[in-house]
Amino acid sequence: MRRLLATTALLGGLVAGLLPGAASAQTIFPINRAEILAGSRFDVKVEFAGVVARDALRVTLNGKPLDEAFGKAAEFVEREDGQAASSLVLRDAVLATPGRYVLQASDGQNTASVSWEVYAAPGQRRAQNVILFVGDGMTVANVTAARILSRGIEEGRYRSTLAMDNLPRMATVGTSGSDSIATDSANSAAAYNTGHKSAVNALNVYASRARGTLDHPKVETIASLVRRQLGMSIGIVTTAEIQDATPAAVFAHTRRRNDYIPITDQLLAAQPEVVMGGGSASFLPRSTPGSRRADERNMIDAFRQAGYVFGDSAESMTAAAADPNTRRLLGLFNLGNMDGALDRFYLRQGTVGRFPNQPDLTEQTRAALQVLSRNPAGFFLMVESGSIDKFNHPLDWERSVYETIMLDNALKVALDWAANRDDTLIVVVPDHNHGMSITGTVDDNRPGTEMREKVGVYEQAGFPNYPAADARGYPPRVDVSRRLAVFFANFPDYYETFRPHLEGPNVPAVAQQGQANRFMANERYREANPGGLLREGNIPRSNAQAVHTVDDVILRATGPGSERFQGFVDNTMVFRAMAEALGLGR
Repeated sequence: MRRLLATTALLGGLVAGLLPGAASAQTIFPINRAEILAGSRFDVKVEFAGVVARDALRVTLNGKPLDEAFGKAAEFVEREDGQAASSLVLRDAVLATPGRYVLQASDGQNTASVSWEVYAAPGQRRAQNVILFVGDGMTVANVTAARILSRGIEEGRYRSTLAMDNLPRMATVGTSGSDSIATDSANSAAAYNTGHKSAVNALNVYASRARGTLDHPKVETIASLVRRQLGMSIGIVTTAEIQDATPAAVFAHTRRRNDYIPITDQLLAAQPEVVMGGGSASFLPRSTPGSRRADERNMIDAFRQAGYVFGDSAESMTAAAADPNTRRLLGLFNLGNMDGALDRFYLRQGTVGRFPNQPDLTEQTRAALQVLSRNPAGFFLMVESGSIDKFNHPLDWERSVYETIMLDNALKVALDWAANRDDTLIVVVPDHNHGMSITGTVDDNRPGTEMREKVGVYEQAGFPNYPAADARGYPPRVDVSRRLAVFFANFPDYYETFRPHLEGPNVPAVAQQGQANRFMANERYREANPGGLLREGNIPRSNAQAVHTVDDVILRATGPGSERFQGFVDNTMVFRAMAEALGLGR
């Protein structure tokens, strides 16, 4: 988050020259070792430890005064947000020339330095289009289970493979943020969209001491860059609320990812050509049932006035996309997150009764490609299967695996679309990991009264007996007699039933009576499953669900620029590889 330098601090190979007796020095954003695309916009901020005089400050970039180096004046704030501390802020800075830059800041007593690398694409533009698929929280086990359920396995060999299995490039990706080794969807998605590290809950900003969530130092997104520099179109497709962290990372800037109303307003300002997902609650005026707005502004009408065709069902979305005159499309299919594939197509749980015509992610992707491909300058499209993560959190692995299959189906749509062209970079990557693993199978016919005795490991596991997948790619049933044994490594107190949750998504823990921030195992599962197992959690009792893990994630890619992905890469490399494939920064 912040980088505070002590008197003996060694910062990325640069010693901060502090005078004897100084307790701390300045905090500088962008942070040390930041990688910055040439020509991109970013905010520079220097935070001083106390109130300082303007004429005592000296801030230089490669030896030049800051104002001279950037060709514009920085703003000096003597008491930031009423605090006894001064700041220097320069908005929308640009460095056009690649190279190494050192920013040094002194308040007359203490001095601190950071180093940045400014880079550009090494050659000409190679990709006309970029499609970024994000499997939110998608683990290796999610992919393995999706292959088993969707493709089948016999005598140790899969009957066929997933679309993502056949992408030629692969790399492991580190996901840690600037403030912690454990990331969330906001700062990890921000790294993909900006190439900058950030803090948990932060969207495309450096987490400074500013009290207003919209006042932190901003960095430009790839969506903004490709429209501003190349005239490309932008598409955002998700199964989550469109204001959720991953889709919002395409366009929004805030320290708090839950700023859904400001994020919705920023979406209108950004005006991506295609926007599809859930989250209509943040668009509807306050007087409309289900709205979460505090005003009477109708954001759907605002989008219509900006030239968008609006769809609230699979049918209206498909019709709008098929119309050759449609250049802007807004699709909102649920007040909140869209229902998952298992509930939508088979169990009819969740909000399916209220929103029966939600499109599949494949339909959304197909519609987005129809609209975006009408721009001869190309497009950037982000497609997220958001509920992989949302079902891994409550330990509901069957639902998360169906969302993984849905992502793979949508990927197949994009691969088919790009099959006869050599101008589209396609990247498939999780934003972070979960502690999910496949142990073997659970066989109801194995002897024993405890369900744990029905878990088969090694040769006792055999193979599950799910029915063959239907035309959508999903097995029509998960309540079979021999099913996958899937467990999580990090969890609250909960009852392991060893069975799928047909009654609705799992709720592993509930708040203890009178203690809103302390959770206990949900007793309803004990009563309904006498052979289940109470598992005492291994994370703090303030957590009602599983949390993210720090493990690397697996990236897969194809198309021009995909050769950048091999071995281990940092999550900021996803942005850099996309930018280089598009020839940005030259």
